[in-house]
Amino acid sequence: MRRRPGIGGLQTAAAARDQYRLLGENVAKLRTDLMKEQLATFRSQLEDFARKHKNDIRKNPTFRSQFHEMCAKVGVDPLASNKGFWAELLGIGDFYYEIGVQIVDICLATRAHNGGLINLQELCKLLRQRRKSDRELVSEDDCLRAISKLKVLGSGFEVISVGKKKLVRSVPTELNKDHNQILELAQAQGFVTVDEVERRLSWTSGRAIDALDTLLDDGLAMIDDGHRDGKRRYWFPYVSSITSSVLADS
Repeated sequence: MRRRPGIGGLQTAAAARDQYRLLGENVAKLRTDLMKEQLATFRSQLEDFARKHKNDIRKNPTFRSQFHEMCAKVGVDPLASNKGFWAELLGIGDFYYEIGVQIVDICLATRAHNGGLINLQELCKLLRQRRKSDRELVSEDDCLRAISKLKVLGSGFEVISVGKKKLVRSVPTELNKDHNQILELAQAQGFVTVDEVERRLSWTSGRAIDALDTLLDDGLAMIDDGHRDGKRRYWFPYVSSITSSVLADS
């Protein structure tokens, strides 16, 4: 018959567990302290790097993007506030604020044309046209960062992916999977028909018409009935390029 451990044995086992627990806590604390020390060192080096390459960060979009990636790895967000060390050193908080304001202006100026949905590349093109006199170049990465800060306004600004393209939505419209599939399909010609949607997506007529009517009601599509085949075309203005005259007229 197997003997059960006595009180002494239980106490010894409990003491051993306490020792292992304390040892584990000490090791964890040492690792945490070491990580904090390494992060503090890295942040200090990052500040020195920013001081040394201040002009490159402000003027070179590629360099600026890589700098943001380095900041993210150590939990630093230079755009978190327009005040503080990073804003005073680089002024990039003001830079992205300025871009954000210009993006809002462009989206408002083109909304009558595209219903509040614009290709990111087209938005960046229009932004660069507006900033011709500025020495600081603007990249798509800069536009994305500026747009991400516009979300706090609660005004519907958001970047969505449709196929391989990124679109900027400036109206509080909820697009579901059906809407996105139609938008992706429209990229080939700039328009779709109900028959095409049914055939290409294997949908019923009711499903296709319901999704198209929603896009139409939200101002993202326009109707064209002037064709000999009698088929209604649903045009999507965001697919076509917007000329600078749209902004000039606003």
